[in-house]
Amino acid sequence: MDADSKNNVTEQKTGTFQMRINPSVKREVEKVYAEQGFTLTDAVNMLIQQSLNVGGLPFLVSAENREYIKKKAMAKLVDEIEAGWESARLEGWVSEEDAYRLLGVD
Repeated sequence: MDADSKNNVTEQKTGTFQMRINPSVKREVEKVYAEQGFTLTDAVNMLIQQSLNVGGLPFLVSAENREYIKKKAMAKLVDEIEAGWESARLEGWVSEEDAYRLLGVD
């Protein structure tokens, strides 16, 4: 079974995993996840699933992480802007009224 076909949400969970964690840290992180409607086990399973999805850690582990994310977001924004300009060039402009109508907004 390859990583693309694995689904940590729907597959049966019969394996176990134990780890040591500072009890006060555990309580704090459980509160953080509980505010999002998750348990610590849910969060670990999400980390595992995302690791399978991306073929590694689903986040950078480095001091440069913040700058990397900014650069990646900026590159994506520029790509989207360029795609928008290209769409406008090829398909023409849409009026504000038409945009609202297409979106179903009165």
